[in-house]
Amino acid sequence: MAEVLHPDMQSQKHAGSKPGPSTTKYLDISEIRDDVVIMKDGTMRVVLLASSINFALKSEDEQEGVIQAYMQFLNSLEYPLQIVIQSRRMNIEPYLKRLADQRETQTNELLRTQIVDYISFITELVSLGDIMSKRFYVVIPYNPLSDKKKSFFDRVQEVFSAASFIKLSEKAFNERKGLLQQRVGHIQQSLGSMGVQGVQLDTQGLIELYYTVYNPETSENQRMQPLEQMRVER
Repeated sequence: MAEVLHPDMQSQKHAGSKPGPSTTKYLDISEIRDDVVIMKDGTMRVVLLASSINFALKSEDEQEGVIQAYMQFLNSLEYPLQIVIQSRRMNIEPYLKRLADQRETQTNELLRTQIVDYISFITELVSLGDIMSKRFYVVIPYNPLSDKKKSFFDRVQEVFSAASFIKLSEKAFNERKGLLQQRVGHIQQSLGSMGVQGVQLDTQGLIELYYTVYNPETSENQRMQPLEQMRVER
């Protein structure tokens, strides 16, 4: 999505040449609107950022409770669900810079020495291997075919008209979004029973997530602009 959100990211060797097809042609995503991902096949997605728990530090009874809650969670699902674990190399340069700034403003000589030693320790630790951060996501879908409250004919008709999905009225979009949000509430409640908090990503968060997924190297050095400052191709 780099070429879509930030056209100036293209390499210098392509400057002045005839632009190729937009990267959106190769993505399954049609658009991201109102904290919802709309796919090209007409289905919708909401993404939750889930917290983690330290299972190993819990007592045996607590571990058993988490396992039982997870089993009940899986058994209560009537639709497919995707759990994504994203591992990224942690960039600690900003953290080290803040420590260096604190060292310069610190008047206590003992604290200055301790900050210097701590910076050296962190730098040496990082040099021994990459420090990875993990994020956990739960992707909740909505497919018109999965709506059992509608007749089979209505569900099939909605699927075949998926190409015109984004042209639906705001009322129709909000209706489908409302059905999806009901699923979101159920998932958040089920995660809460395991001690896991699920926070729904907003539009800005969704764009940043897919930006880092499709541009893992670029995203480490070039951060995205705020949503209101972007120029997105239509």
